[in-house]
Amino acid sequence: MQTIANQFGIHKALKVLGVNSINEGTSTGSQKFSNGDLIDSFSPVDGQLIGQVKATTKADFDVVMEKATSAFKTWRTLPAPQRGEIVRQFGDKLREKKEALGKLVSYEMGKSYQEGLGEVQEMIDICDFAVGLSRQLHGLTMHSERPGHRMYEQYHPLGVVGIISAFNFPVAVWAWNTALAWICGDVCIWKPSEKTPLCGIACQNIAAEVFAENNLPEGISSLINGDYKVGEFMTKDTRIPLISATGSTRMGKIVAQEVAGRLGKSLLELGGNNAIIVTPDADIKMTVIGAVFGAVGTCGQRCTSTRRLIIHESVYDTVKTAIVDAYKQLRIGNPLDENNHVGPLIDTDAVNMYKNALDKVVEAGGKIIVAGAVLEGEGYESGCYVKPAIAEGKPDFEIIQHETFAPVLYLLKYSGGVENAIEIQNQVAQGLSSAIMTNNLREAEHFLSVQGSDCGIANVNIGTSGAEIGGAFGGEKDTGGGRESGSDAWKVYMRRQTNTINYTTELPLAQGIKFDL
Repeated sequence: MQTIANQFGIHKALKVLGVNSINEGTSTGSQKFSNGDLIDSFSPVDGQLIGQVKATTKADFDVVMEKATSAFKTWRTLPAPQRGEIVRQFGDKLREKKEALGKLVSYEMGKSYQEGLGEVQEMIDICDFAVGLSRQLHGLTMHSERPGHRMYEQYHPLGVVGIISAFNFPVAVWAWNTALAWICGDVCIWKPSEKTPLCGIACQNIAAEVFAENNLPEGISSLINGDYKVGEFMTKDTRIPLISATGSTRMGKIVAQEVAGRLGKSLLELGGNNAIIVTPDADIKMTVIGAVFGAVGTCGQRCTSTRRLIIHESVYDTVKTAIVDAYKQLRIGNPLDENNHVGPLIDTDAVNMYKNALDKVVEAGGKIIVAGAVLEGEGYESGCYVKPAIAEGKPDFEIIQHETFAPVLYLLKYSGGVENAIEIQNQVAQGLSSAIMTNNLREAEHFLSVQGSDCGIANVNIGTSGAEIGGAFGGEKDTGGGRESGSDAWKVYMRRQTNTINYTTELPLAQGIKFDL
């Protein structure tokens, strides 16, 4: 019987990406070395071992830091448009290897192949964005109160940027950070999730190829691998002025405290507990499409996944029936097979978390209206496939107040005006993504107003899941407050400097102070 890896060309993809059966998990470019223990990468698709990665030791990390700090001295002196040209070449390499990298993302993480391709496309898009931005790293010019003086501000690169990414977007989030950091003149050290280390190896191979072709020094892009202890090498290192960390709120608080303790900067993209408000004026068909994809896409493992559906009582039964009917059409299975809608959870720990959430909502007095289950039998041998579930509950249930990284959707009922729905939405600790489905202009504008959604992302008539790279991505409260990708997110990767030039033969002091000698 042909294996999934053979059937869908996984071995060919690994070869294209330069990923072997045993990989050095530490790299400063073409130089690869590791002296730590082996990390196994199993696919949640079929439970098979894809490959092994050697973890980074402290001694390995010190070599990485030496290479990175040395490379920064060269990289920062290149004009920003020249750095943009390197990023353009990196984007072109991604275009060439999009299919192979998309397959690896799908097989190692478990998201659908189309989502894997979409994630690589996000990498390409952020490269295009960064190339244009490399000619637009603007400062301001201000009028001085002193005659014959000019004031302006400019931005300089920070130095070494440390990136810690999560398993659910194993390549795109790294690229969001790296493409911008590179054009800003920074060098990057990346620790990918230990659950998806081969995706990190593949991306580093592509980057190293570009830098080598341009005779640029080792260390502009570096890779380290391992668990949280390896991440601590970066968070505790005073030579790394910025740590960008994506993951759980619990993890983010630890990173924030550690980095703040040494007065470093942190960019945090943490948990989400995202809701769609459905008003009496909502388009039900659009609502169902947005809610279902938001809840089951990536098997509910997006930080922007829809967790809560807050529905007005007048349309509650109609929406409930439509959502339940839609769930009956979901096909669950191998995510590389494009006939399927839902792939596996990342591992059996995630499966246990999923089951625990369903137990807790029932214990709190809720009702399961689309039963969940762990799927068994042919095609489900990994033990990571589950049925997306829907539960009815009340907003103050403890389990509903927390993020469950799995396909569990809670239906909540509201009455009265839209302000009541917004209050329910905002009462959770997280503040990443939010949406309202309505054709009522007043409701939409109220949702977007200062009295409306408290999230970093607020959408009208689209779901919570998915974001364009042109806009800044991130959220408030327990989501961490960080912003990545578009808009002026580039500024976090740079230090601001205010400059004053006196082009006279006098030295007047500010505020008219007299100090005659």
